[in-house]
Amino acid sequence: MLAQLASGNYASDSELLRDLIRKEQMRAYEIEAIRMKLIEAEKSGLSDKPSSQMLASFKEETSKDEKL
Repeated sequence: MLAQLASGNYASDSELLRDLIRKEQMRAYEIEAIRMKLIEAEKSGLSDKPSSQMLASFKEETSKDEKL
């Protein structure tokens, strides 16, 4: 943390802490979104879609959620 302050990327320690908190909140949101999708998928059963198509759909849905 001190190295990031010393590098000049942050004007103060509180700015650095706010940035770290925002990043952790985004990480927690992403983990929760993945967890919910896994639960939804588990309940829906097996799929005939290839994994690449399922991943593309998931990415599209999450990008829509982030725009809200």
